[in-house]
Amino acid sequence: MHRRTFLTASLATLATGGHALAQMKMDDMNAMPGMDHSGHGMATEPAKPALVLKEGEALREVSRLANQSDKAGLFRAKLTAAPATARFAEGVETPVLAYNGMTPGPLIEVFEGDRVEIDFTNDIPGEDSTIHWHGMPVPADQDGNPMDPVASGANRRYAFDLPAESAASYWFHPHPHGKTAEQVYRGLAGVFVVKPKADPVPAVYGDTVLVFTDLRLGADGTIPENSMVDMMNGRVGDHVLVNGQKNPTLDVPLGAKRRFRLYNATNARFLKLSFGAAAMTVIGTDGGLLEAPVVVDDVLLAPAERLELVVSFDKPGAARLETLAYDRGWMGPGKPDDAGLALLTVNVSETASEPMPPLPEKLRTIAALGSPKINRRFVFTEKMGMGAGGMEMGFFINDVAFDMKRVDVAAKVGEVELWEVINKADMDHPFHVHGTQFQVVEHERDGKVTPPAYRAWKDTVNVAQGETVRLLLKQDLPGQRMYHCHILEHEQLGMMGIVDVTV
Repeated sequence: MHRRTFLTASLATLATGGHALAQMKMDDMNAMPGMDHSGHGMATEPAKPALVLKEGEALREVSRLANQSDKAGLFRAKLTAAPATARFAEGVETPVLAYNGMTPGPLIEVFEGDRVEIDFTNDIPGEDSTIHWHGMPVPADQDGNPMDPVASGANRRYAFDLPAESAASYWFHPHPHGKTAEQVYRGLAGVFVVKPKADPVPAVYGDTVLVFTDLRLGADGTIPENSMVDMMNGRVGDHVLVNGQKNPTLDVPLGAKRRFRLYNATNARFLKLSFGAAAMTVIGTDGGLLEAPVVVDDVLLAPAERLELVVSFDKPGAARLETLAYDRGWMGPGKPDDAGLALLTVNVSETASEPMPPLPEKLRTIAALGSPKINRRFVFTEKMGMGAGGMEMGFFINDVAFDMKRVDVAAKVGEVELWEVINKADMDHPFHVHGTQFQVVEHERDGKVTPPAYRAWKDTVNVAQGETVRLLLKQDLPGQRMYHCHILEHEQLGMMGIVDVTV
């Protein structure tokens, strides 16, 4: 059955164990948000946000996690995941999950070569959790994957050494089996910046972190649970926030250049972004700096992706970071209209800044990974059919749903592999691999093969509907690693696998 034709049932439950199918029952139709209760069609307009969020406040810096060590080269700190409250709307307290009481969580900033020791406490009542160090070159037993849960009320230490050439914009979030999506949309995400020993980007540009999250609030200020539409498409909230604020402001002098680190920490929202008349230059991706700056008009940031930009503010007035239209595929009612959302307003004064040094023409060298020893194919599909409880739906890689007891791929440390990721589904899927960074070598769609715009290290790549993405990667550390769609609801419905890396 084609998924776009099946629009009259709702997700009732998630199956457990190795088969991550969602059951959809006709009886649940009337409870589905945005559904025409006559049963003959869909509401044309999604429900309006129940609460109004304050806009226009000064952009907050993400709070840095303090280093409790006085030893050079050692970063030691504590992180606790626990219930907290946040005030998104005036006079309304919203229950959330937070790291150290903050959402987004605190920013961890270290340097290449540092040792990191994080004592983690899970104070989420009745739920396992983990910390997954997204994109980071950490040992498998420190990765925070679903096979290594931290029980409610328990704690553990994550410890790892950061190798040379690991400077990049990483982040961290929970990854417990069956609860990742909920814990992230309830507030658990944080930023992890690894700095180089010598940074080629002029320090006068600053280094501003922008964490994009999205939020849905009920009329009482609480965060509603996922609906059927959320499970099928991935959860997209009513408000896009930057560092926990709606459309904050930033003041800069005329002629300023600013360095921004962009993080898409949403469950499923695709952000096609433009700064309008302010010129944007891409200088880095998930795995750190590019070889050379690349001037762009707009950028697409899929869930879990990161970008580093330098933006030049050469005209006085308001320069807005806004969303552009992007069709990522959608099933059912409530398709969000993401075009024209103002995420950040930069007020450029009439007063000129001090003269700004130019970006270097060369930022670093990225060596090609070379010829692969093994070729692999990963095919994304979704399926629907009748089951004992009604219609069933699941998301699959190579026709199987995730099973925590099954190894899907056996790999060797240090061997270069070519992975061909084929999207036969009806919506985009951002593909993430744990434990390593990869290089995209080409995209193919409708018979047309195109190279990437630049060579870069990536740990997450969007695979558009009907597209094939080919990438080269190698794992340098042994152990079991995950690969999965980073629409977190799809991950939970089966679109995930395990690669076992051996020496």
